[in-house]
Amino acid sequence: MKVLKPLALAATLAASCYPVAPAAAQANAAPASPMRCNGFNLLDKLAATDPAVHDRIVAKTAALRNGDALLWKLEKPGSPPSHLLGTVHLTDERITRLAPATEAALSTASVLLIENAAKPTGPTMRSNSAILDAGIYTDGRSLDTVLSESEFEEVRAATGGMPPEILRRYRPWIVSLMLSASACERQRIANGHRVLDMVVAERASDRGIPIEGLETTEEQISALAAIPEDEQLGMLRASIALLGDSENLRETMVQLYLARRMGALWELQLALAEKAGVPASAFASFERTLIADRNRRMRDAALPYLEEGGAFIAVGALHLPGTAGLIELLRGAGYTAAAVE
Repeated sequence: MKVLKPLALAATLAASCYPVAPAAAQANAAPASPMRCNGFNLLDKLAATDPAVHDRIVAKTAALRNGDALLWKLEKPGSPPSHLLGTVHLTDERITRLAPATEAALSTASVLLIENAAKPTGPTMRSNSAILDAGIYTDGRSLDTVLSESEFEEVRAATGGMPPEILRRYRPWIVSLMLSASACERQRIANGHRVLDMVVAERASDRGIPIEGLETTEEQISALAAIPEDEQLGMLRASIALLGDSENLRETMVQLYLARRMGALWELQLALAEKAGVPASAFASFERTLIADRNRRMRDAALPYLEEGGAFIAVGALHLPGTAGLIELLRGAGYTAAAVE
């Protein structure tokens, strides 16, 4: 995914579009010395600057079903147990050091299931072309006409001064992908640091564990491109308004992940969007298409492997909690799901 970013949340979800192979190609290159990104926890800041909003986020998070664990054990009579890990698509060493329970579960897995296991050859190269086709205006409009002049210039600066004649061709959703990671995170990736999902995939590869994808690139891109244009613009405008907080959003994601509170990220992103003048309704299709619909698709793809048993599933943590989350969907398919950590 690693990425769309209507705020921090989209960075987590779109990060699943990242294939495994590019990271593996860098595996033999020694990463540069670790670079820590500077930032602070925006949820903690809200406690001081807007306690009412902070308390609302905390209350909704506390009521969220299955929102307090990242590693789950899945069992069904007649099949060996499997495991489900919620990930976050970041390179921070506080996250990429796998917990002992995660290492133990992965070491005995018969297969690793990740969101997208595409390789940059063959059909995937055609998929990359399809991504560009879906992400480019073909109806006479352009990005500089749907954004204000100042918004367009902010996007241009944030994308490294991309020539305007190129940038103006892109639709809002693909521009959000370009803005998904903070400058520090982009530099860490360029230096060879891997996001958590890729670390898990490399561990599995080193042990000879086969890796399969729960989705195709085409399915992921179709979901992104299907978001209505007005909602794409709303999410992009929210991201533009928070460009100055990109490192803080990244640090917030890290801290919420370590505290097993990733469910708070969705409510936080809605609150930050509202403060930026973008209503929660701008995220309705994103929540339905990029979370709920994909959860059902990933469940269906995982079930044959779960029947065999011994599977290890690693997907973005925001796919796990809630009544439409993977934990409840798998329980509905006859599996018990017990929190491990």
